[in-house]
Amino acid sequence: MDRSQLAALEPRLERDGAGIRVDPGRDGTGPGLRDRVASLRLPPQITGASGGSRAAWLLCLLFAASTAVLTYLVAVRMPPRAAATDQIASREAVADARTSPASDTATPRAAEATAAGGLVLDAKGYIIPARQILVSPEVSGRIIELNVVEGKRVTKGEVLARLDPKDFQDDVDRAQAALELAQHRLSEIETSRPEELGAAQAELAEADAQRFQLEAEWKRAEELRRQNVVSIQDYELAESKFRAMDQRVTKLRYALKLIESSRAKRIAAAKAEVGQAKAELSKAQWRLSKCTIVAPITGTILKKNAEEGNLVNPIAFNGSYSLCDMANLADLEVEMSIPEREIAKVFCDQKCTIRSEAYPDRVYDGFVSRLMPIADRGKGAVPVRVKVLVPPEEEGVYLKPEMGAIVSFYREKRK
Repeated sequence: MDRSQLAALEPRLERDGAGIRVDPGRDGTGPGLRDRVASLRLPPQITGASGGSRAAWLLCLLFAASTAVLTYLVAVRMPPRAAATDQIASREAVADARTSPASDTATPRAAEATAAGGLVLDAKGYIIPARQILVSPEVSGRIIELNVVEGKRVTKGEVLARLDPKDFQDDVDRAQAALELAQHRLSEIETSRPEELGAAQAELAEADAQRFQLEAEWKRAEELRRQNVVSIQDYELAESKFRAMDQRVTKLRYALKLIESSRAKRIAAAKAEVGQAKAELSKAQWRLSKCTIVAPITGTILKKNAEEGNLVNPIAFNGSYSLCDMANLADLEVEMSIPEREIAKVFCDQKCTIRSEAYPDRVYDGFVSRLMPIADRGKGAVPVRVKVLVPPEEEGVYLKPEMGAIVSFYREKRK
């Protein structure tokens, strides 16, 4: 019996407190029909909406579990595998370096250090000179000779350029003449003042003697005047002569004191003029010597910034421009920025090996020379400098400033 037949039969049934009862007046069926109808009922079906929601929840749980498993693998399991891969690559590089003839002759110690293990970090940086010098003129003038060529190796004190020295030579001659004049003045004061002092003393003695004579004559005239032997006019004349000579003696005494006190001051002033002239001469000679520009260190010319015939001015240079840039290419460093999360692995005097990107088969020993005292906020990193030990015969051959380099850091300190 299908659903349609059951639906036609259900209106003829009645429900009571004990079960289902069939109306016997319509079809004459007995109580057994109730059981047969009940057995024909279909079991209740699960609706489509309830089954779909359960399947969606099951898929969400599966997705969350798979996400958690992948996160665990990436965060916990993958870094050790990457480190192991890096160590394997380092061992392979060392093996290649050992088999390479160039590497064997260049840096066998670096290959042995790499083979020993202990690698904690690899980082990329750029090669820079430890000291890059801007060779600038100290005086202004026109370049009349220039011996600057890029890549040329020069020794300390070698002439790089010459400026026109005419103006500076004139200053030297002028200062020399001023010094000679001041020296003559000092000599005149030192030699002529004793005679002048002696003349003043003699004149004072002469005036003092005349004063003594006039004083005696005045006293005799005064005595004779009391006796009415001489006239009052002769008496007044003798007195006036004595008074005049007495004032002259006082004047000469003051003049002698002035000569004696001013002589030392005049000599000191003349000596100061001589010292000033000497300083001017020394300054002029120094400026003349700076017309010849020499190499401050032994190194290599990196860049040429001027040509012969150019006018140069040290004020215009102001440290940002120069005749040339030079550096010692045997004293190199690698400049790099280490992320803050890795900086704990880096320390001063840490052993390192360096490979340039241009010559990856050449390995150089090095060590961490310093960690900069301030971090780079924009990069989230700390600047680090690594000293490169360059063999003397390879100075400026393979490692050049601004080249990229890979630095491997090891756990141990340099020996």
